[in-house]
Amino acid sequence: MERLSWTGALGPWLVPALEAALVVLTLAALAHPVALLAGGRIAPGSEAMRFRPGKAARVTAGLFRLSLGAVATLILAFLIGGMLAPPEAKGILGRIATRLWPVWLSLGASLALIALFRRRLGLLGHLPGNPAGAVGLGLVLFWVFAALFAGQIAPFDPVTDVIAGMKNKPPGTPLPGHDGTAYGYYLLGGDALGRDVFSRAVSGARVVLAIAPAATVFAFMVGITLGLPAGYLGGSLDTGLTFLANLVLAFPVILLFFLLVTPEIVAMGVPRYMAGGLFLFPLVFLTILWKSRFRTRPPLCAGLIATTLVLGGWLYAGLAWDADPLGLVALPPGALIVFVSVVFVNAPSVFRIVRGLTLDLRSRDYVAAAQTRGEEAWYIMLWEILPNARGPLLVDFCLRIGYTTILLGTLGFFGLGLPPESPDWGTSINAGRGLLQFVPFPPLVPAIAIMSLVLGLNLLADGLREESLKD
Repeated sequence: MERLSWTGALGPWLVPALEAALVVLTLAALAHPVALLAGGRIAPGSEAMRFRPGKAARVTAGLFRLSLGAVATLILAFLIGGMLAPPEAKGILGRIATRLWPVWLSLGASLALIALFRRRLGLLGHLPGNPAGAVGLGLVLFWVFAALFAGQIAPFDPVTDVIAGMKNKPPGTPLPGHDGTAYGYYLLGGDALGRDVFSRAVSGARVVLAIAPAATVFAFMVGITLGLPAGYLGGSLDTGLTFLANLVLAFPVILLFFLLVTPEIVAMGVPRYMAGGLFLFPLVFLTILWKSRFRTRPPLCAGLIATTLVLGGWLYAGLAWDADPLGLVALPPGALIVFVSVVFVNAPSVFRIVRGLTLDLRSRDYVAAAQTRGEEAWYIMLWEILPNARGPLLVDFCLRIGYTTILLGTLGFFGLGLPPESPDWGTSINAGRGLLQFVPFPPLVPAIAIMSLVLGLNLLADGLREESLKD
C-alpha cells in the first residue's frame, strides 16, 4: 500500500487556489501598512482629530479581507470535501476531518445555541459578533470537544498500541499488513516508540484540559477568598497577605517544581500537605458565599452549607488525601504534584488582581449604599464588589488557563510530575525532540496543539475584554 497524500483527490483542484490566495494574502498584509502610512491624512473633527486612510490603504485592506475569506473558504472546502469524498479518494486531511466529526457536530450545535440565546448569555452571547472573540471561542471549543470525544476520535490507544514497524514513520504511512480497514494508517506518523502521533495529540488534549481549567479554578478560589478581605478591610491583614503573595511570587517557579518531585520531599508528604491546605479554599469560599447571601433564610442556608460540606468534603478527602471511602475520587501522585504546583504558583497573582480591583471598587456608591443598609462585610465583598469585577476576572481567567497550558507543557517537557508514557503535549514534545531534524512530526504536532489552544484562549480573552468595556 502507498502512503496517503495530504489532500487526496482534492489536491489538484484546491491546492493551486489555496496557494494563490495565500500569496495574495501575504502581499496584502505587507502592502497595507505601507499604503496606510503613505496615503493617510489627518481629518480635523469637532471633538477629536481623526486619521483617515487613503485610497490605496482602503484597497489593500479590502484585498486582505477578501483573500483571508478565500483562504478560510478553501480550508473549509478541504475539510468538507475530505469528509464527503469516498475512502479511496481521502487524503490525510480528509481522514482527519472524518475522524473529527463529533467535534464538528458539537461545535456547530454550540455556536447555534449561542446565537439563539445570545441575549441571555451576557458577554458570551456577544462574542460571535467580535472577530477575535469568535475565532478564539471556536479554537477553544474545538479542543474542548476534542478532549471530550478523544476516545471516539483517536483510532489507536495512545499508550499501549505500539507497532514496531511504525517507528518514526512519516504521516500517512500504512500499517504493516494493511488490509484496507479504517484504522490502516498512522495519519500523522509514528513516534520513536511506534505510537500513533495523531492519537497521542488528541488524547493529550484530554490530559491538559482536565488539569489546566480545574487548577485555574482552584487558584481563583484561593485568590478571591484572600484578595477580597485584603482589599476591602486593609490594615495588617492586607499587609501580611500581600507580603506572603510577594514572597511566593519571588520564589523561582522551576526550582519549586524540581523540589516537589524530589523523592525525599514526596516521602515527607509535602505535596499532600500543600493539597490539604489549598483544596480547603473552595469549601471555605462556597460556605461563606451561601451564608452571606441566604443568612435571612436559615433553612435554605443550612441546606446549601450542609450539601457543600458533604459533597465537598468527599471530594476533598479523595483529591487531597486519597482517602475517598468509595474509591471513586483520587489524583495520581504525579498529577497531584502538577495540580498543586500550578495552583500554588497562580494563586498569588490572582490574589493581587482581586485585591487591586477591590481597592478600586470599595469606594463606589453601591458599596456605600450596601454599608448604609447594614450589610455584612462578606455580603458586600461577594455580592456587590465581586460581580462588578467579573469583566477583568473573566479575561484573566482565560489568559491564565493559557499560561497554565504552557506551564503544563513545560513540566511535561522536563519530565516533572506526569509519567513518561503520558500523552500530554509537553511529554510528547520531549519524547520527539531528539530526532526533530529528521522526524519533525512527533514533537511538531503537540507544539502546534499548544500554540492553537493558547492562541484561542488569548483571542477569547481579547474578545471578552472588548465586550466587557461595552457592557
